[in-house]
Amino acid sequence: MQHLEHDRLVFLALGESEVDTSDRTHLDACPHCRAELESLRHVAGLGAATQGLRDLPDPPEHLWQGIMTEITAAKELPRLTADRHRPDPVEPAGPVTTDAPPAPRRSRRGRWSRLATTAVTAVAAATVGVVGTAAVLRDGTPAEPTVVASAPLAAYGSTPPAARGDARVLGSGELHLHVANLPAVPGYYEVWLINPQSMEMFSVGVLGDGADVLLPLPPNVDLGQYSVVDVSAEAFDNNTAHSGDSLLRGSLTG
Repeated sequence: MQHLEHDRLVFLALGESEVDTSDRTHLDACPHCRAELESLRHVAGLGAATQGLRDLPDPPEHLWQGIMTEITAAKELPRLTADRHRPDPVEPAGPVTTDAPPAPRRSRRGRWSRLATTAVTAVAAATVGVVGTAAVLRDGTPAEPTVVASAPLAAYGSTPPAARGDARVLGSGELHLHVANLPAVPGYYEVWLINPQSMEMFSVGVLGDGADVLLPLPPNVDLGQYSVVDVSAEAFDNNTAHSGDSLLRGSLTG
C-alpha cells in the first residue's frame, strides 16, 4: 500500500488542508498513516498551546544543530543526486553549433516541497523541546494544563457497563480523551461532538489503539451547543457519517 505523502499529512495536521474523500478512504485503511497524522496533530496542538506562554527557556543547542543539519541535507540532496547521475563530458566530434534549443530548466517544486516539509517537521520538533522544558516548574513538578470543560463518559446502549472514559477540553483548544475497557471492534473508534438539541454532529478524530488521545478542536467551536462527547465504533466502509453504534457518551460541563 502506498502511504500518503508526509507533507500532505503535515498540512492536514496543521489544518491547512481539509481531509477529502480519498484521504479519508486511505486513512481508514492505513493504521500507519493514521498514527503519523495523530502524532503530527499532537505536535501541532503543543505548538498552539505555547502561544500564550511567555519567557520560555531556550531549547538546548543540540536541538537547533539537528534542525540545521536536516535543512542543509534537504538543500544538498538534489545537487548531490544530480552530480551522481551526470555523465562525464565528451569532446564533440565536429564543430559546435549554437542554434540548438536551450535545455529545459529543472523544476524546483519538488526540492522546495521536501525542504518545506523538513523545515515544518524540524520546527515541530523544536516546539516539542520547548514545551517539554516549559512544562516543568522550577520545583520540578509538571505544569497542569488548564481545563475549561470536562465530561465523564459512560457506557452507552448495549456497550458493556465496564467501559468508561473521561473527556477534558483544554485551554489550548484540544480535547483530551482517556478511555478504558472498550469492547473490541473490527473497525476503529471515532470521537464526535454532538448537539443534543438538533443531533447535528461532527467528527473530532480517531481514537486509535491507545487509551489516551489528544485531538485538536475546530477553532471557535461552540461547546455550549455541541456539548455531548461520543465515542463510536466505525467500520472501514468509506462512509464518513456516524455509524449509529455509540460506545461511550457524556455531557461537557464547565
